Amino acid sequence: MRIVEIIERKRDGKVLTKAEIDFWIDGVTHKTIPDYQTSALLMAIVLKGMNLEETTYLTEAMVKSGDVIDLSNIDGIKVDKHSTGGVGDKTSMIISPIVASCGGKVAKMSGRGLGHTGGTLDKLESIEGYQVEIPNKQFIDQVNNINIALVGQTGNLVYADKVLYALRDVTGTVESLPLIAASVMSKKIAGGADAIVLDVKFGEGAFMKDVDSAKKLAQTMINIGERLDKKITALLTNMNQPLGYHIGNALEVYESVKTLKNEGPKDLEELCLVASGYMLLHGGVVSDFETGYKRAKTSLEDGSALAKFKEWIRAQGGDTGFMDDLEGFIDAKYRVEVKAEVTGYVNDLKALELGMTSLHLGAGRSTVEDDIDMKAGIILNKKVGDKVEAEDILGVLLSNEPITESHIKEFKDTFIISNTEVDKPKLIEFVL
Repeated sequence: MRIVEIIERKRDGKVLTKAEIDFWIDGVTHKTIPDYQTSALLMAIVLKGMNLEETTYLTEAMVKSGDVIDLSNIDGIKVDKHSTGGVGDKTSMIISPIVASCGGKVAKMSGRGLGHTGGTLDKLESIEGYQVEIPNKQFIDQVNNINIALVGQTGNLVYADKVLYALRDVTGTVESLPLIAASVMSKKIAGGADAIVLDVKFGEGAFMKDVDSAKKLAQTMINIGERLDKKITALLTNMNQPLGYHIGNALEVYESVKTLKNEGPKDLEELCLVASGYMLLHGGVVSDFETGYKRAKTSLEDGSALAKFKEWIRAQGGDTGFMDDLEGFIDAKYRVEVKAEVTGYVNDLKALELGMTSLHLGAGRSTVEDDIDMKAGIILNKKVGDKVEAEDILGVLLSNEPITESHIKEFKDTFIISNTEVDKPKLIEFVL
């Protein structure tokens, strides 16, 4: 078998066999196929696509390219949640303790942030002492004992995906539905979960810009999961504005704790309750979604989800004392209130640009080597549909480095204010 023949077949729109896809990914993993030939095949896939069978074969081959986590020593059905990424997306820190407090088993591996979307690991590391790397036995024992553990991904998980993504990033081949679906699902399957709830974002601040493309991606991932004996539900959620009001690492922990205390934004709370309801259903804790949703809501209302959050953080070395002074936890050296210059209504709030402003304040990284300012970020006071008077505070910028006029202008430019009143956007568009 020769890689050039595989490239030619896909260039001509042919369907690749399992053997051909296995040969390619094995060559990627063991560096026997040069990057220029893999890049050529990636471009052929972007142009000609892959059917569901090919995409499933690609997912399986990528799973086998690295470590596969064995969670068989954890009692019960292991459930996980994955988001395709967005600005202010802190749902893992809320959903995980909700589900665990209701009896679901959450054995979760998360990544770090790069660019305008934050990583759950970075957010958790803003809590003093929290250990993102713990021995495998501790990970297993912790889930068995308290139903929850959240750690960093092993460096060898889905090795081929790291190679392919690096090439896709520099060859204009990122935007391919089968490549995206295989990348996401291979990592989730290699992570060992039995059931997965997918939060597929669409909109200006998400990778999929419109609801139709997000729906196609979600359906593809569901179909892959079903073929590989995984229970999958997908929520399609709006990322045309940030999720919640806080953007940044410590700031998003703050809003997560507020939500667990029943003091958070209602749209964020609703998304977390819906996702938790489906995770409890797939985890065998309840027999239908409605019961799962009610159980999740009760865990918020009676404080058991908050108690589970504290238990989880302490189990991984974190100091929960910050919860006694949440305002102090988000206190940064520099803090600037940005005021509106006109009266009107917020018609649009550019999520991608807000994410970039947060990054420029120090909350994100442009390269994997960059350091993060855990206190940097943005607190929004106004969102889409809100009435604004001149001199109202639109938001607050925070950083441990000086905040410049450039930062302030960048933030102001994310708000589109007009005289036309608009409805507040719906957060959950579909459930598949």
